Amino acid sequence: MQRVDKTNYYLNIAKAVADRSTCLRKKSGVVIVNNDEIISTGYSGAPRGRKNCIDLGYCCKKKFFPDIRHAGYDACRSVHAEMNALISGARKDMIGGTLYLVQYRTDTGEYEKAAGCCQMCRKMIINSGIEKVIVRGQTDIDFETIYVKDWVEKDDLLNGKITY
Repeated sequence: MQRVDKTNYYLNIAKAVADRSTCLRKKSGVVIVNNDEIISTGYSGAPRGRKNCIDLGYCCKKKFFPDIRHAGYDACRSVHAEMNALISGARKDMIGGTLYLVQYRTDTGEYEKAAGCCQMCRKMIINSGIEKVIVRGQTDIDFETIYVKDWVEKDDLLNGKITY
């Protein structure tokens, strides 16, 4: 029996955190780690005290913007997993740290093919001082490492090539 490596260990924890997500379409979970210590976690869900989509029985974003994939975020009830993890930790503890992200589809259980952070979350991650983001790939051992400095240097908001 082999011991799981640290990257997949934290991604597995992020998957468990994602299981708490209340989104009807996609489960998202985050673990922020620095110096091999978990700083905070977050999953996608409505703000405290508000009804979640699982409580309502429908996705507000899909109801009001059925044909838009990467827009209509104002209609989404959820606070993104990245945002929830960022507001739960202290910036001084996140500087130089790593954000581990797992996203999977509720309809198939498969990991999200184009998993990543939206533009708003990217801006918040840049300001948090986090150094890199590691995103779960298509299997339980695959992952992609993204360096936050690349988001700063390749400012896609200026070059018209917005990526999600």
